[in-house]
Amino acid sequence: MSKSNNIYRMVGLGILTAIIVVLQVLTTYFPVKPFAITLALIPIVIGAALFGSKAGAYLGAVFSVVVIGMCIFGVDVGGAMVWNANPFLCVLVCMAKGTGAGFVSGLVYNALSKKNEIVGAACAAVLSPIVNTGVFAIGMILLFKPVLEVWAGGSDVIYYAVTGLAGFNFLVELGVNIILVPVVVQVVNAVRKNKA
Repeated sequence: MSKSNNIYRMVGLGILTAIIVVLQVLTTYFPVKPFAITLALIPIVIGAALFGSKAGAYLGAVFSVVVIGMCIFGVDVGGAMVWNANPFLCVLVCMAKGTGAGFVSGLVYNALSKKNEIVGAACAAVLSPIVNTGVFAIGMILLFKPVLEVWAGGSDVIYYAVTGLAGFNFLVELGVNIILVPVVVQVVNAVRKNKA
């Protein structure tokens, strides 16, 4: 990789890192119950599309670190319960969900955008919240069942995981990602055009 490509990549990832941190902090402080909506997935998808699956994994990890910080400091009340129940497993689930969402987005975009960029961007944008929420829900069911039982308030844990954890917030995240697919394509094309 040439020096100019390295600088381009570092600056791009730096800008996307800052955007992810700001978006995640803001959405954590202004949650839509029961959990904060993740708007940081779009910059993760953009980074994965521009720089590949490893960059997507890095940006997803940045998002995860911010989430972990919010859990540790109690800003995310539900996350604080998970942190207090088992800090190691909390870090494991948080890192797996964000890093996985970014990595999968990059893989899917890279595979599909060669034939159709809009389809590649749409699939990456759709899979990002699916992986993020799916890993979180599975992690909660397998590793934090007692916490999940408290959150469920006596209802079936699996039902709660599907409707509560993957309910309204997931649908909003998915909807935002789908709506912003044209923005993803335009940003990626504009950046690539300016680079050339």
